[in-house]
Amino acid sequence: MAHDIDPTTQLHLTYVYGPVPSRRLGLSLGVNPLPVETKVCNFDCPYCECGWTVSDRPTGRLPSVEVLVSELETKLAACRERGLHLDAITFAGNGEPTLHPNFRQILETACRLRDTYAPQAKVAVLTNATRLRQPDVRAGLMRADIRQFKLDAGTETMFRRVDRPFGKLTLARIVDDICAFDAPKMLQSMFFRGRSGGALIDNTAPEEVAAWLQHVARIHPTEVHLYSLDRTAAEPTLEKVTQAELEAIAEQVRALGIPAVTYS
Repeated sequence: MAHDIDPTTQLHLTYVYGPVPSRRLGLSLGVNPLPVETKVCNFDCPYCECGWTVSDRPTGRLPSVEVLVSELETKLAACRERGLHLDAITFAGNGEPTLHPNFRQILETACRLRDTYAPQAKVAVLTNATRLRQPDVRAGLMRADIRQFKLDAGTETMFRRVDRPFGKLTLARIVDDICAFDAPKMLQSMFFRGRSGGALIDNTAPEEVAAWLQHVARIHPTEVHLYSLDRTAAEPTLEKVTQAELEAIAEQVRALGIPAVTYS
C-alpha cells in the first residue's frame, strides 16, 4: 500500500503553521505533531492533500513535546502581539495527529497555552477516530473543545476504497468506537467520485449515502460537515462533486434532526 513521496504534495513543513483561514473553523493556527518530511497515517486516502501514505508508524523525526510546545507558544505570542483574533488551534498536520505517542500531553499543554494567549480560541482535533480505544487518546480528545471525526463511507467496501485503512481497521469498529465516545462530537465527511487503484469510487451513490446516513443517525453528532475536493488530491483523476449534490445529502442529514453544513 505504501507509495513513493510525491514532491508536489502539500506537506506542512513546520510543526506549527498559519494562522490560515479554515472553511470550517475560521482563523486557525495549525499544529502538526508529525514529521515534516513525510506523511504518517493509518489511512491512505486517495483524496488526501498530503499525498500518499508512506508509513502508518510514527517513526523517524517525530517532534518532541518540548519542541512542539516551544513552537506553539512562540506562534501564539506572535499572534497576540499582532492583534490577531484566533478562532481555533487545530491539530491535524501530515497525517493522523493521534499517532503521536504523547498526544494527550501535547493536547493538555496546548489548552493551557490557549488559556494564556488566546482564550477565545477553540482547541480542535481532526481525526479519523481509529485510536479511540487508546485511553490516552480518549483522554486527550476529552480536553479538546472540538472533535471532528472522519466518516467518509457507509459500507465496508466503499470504506476500503475511500480511506484505504492499514491493518485490521474496519468501518464497523470505527463507528462503534465513535458511538462509545461519550462527549459531544462532530462528523466530517468527504464526498467525491472517480477511479483509483483500478476501482471505481463514488460515495455519493444512493445506496452508499443511505448506508452512511444509518451510521450518522446512530452516532447522532452535534453537527455534520460535508465537503468535496478543494486542494490537489493524491490521486489526480478524482472528481469534485457539486454544491447541489452536497446540499441534497445535507438535507437528508437535517431530516434526522442533525445540523449539517456544506463546503464546496
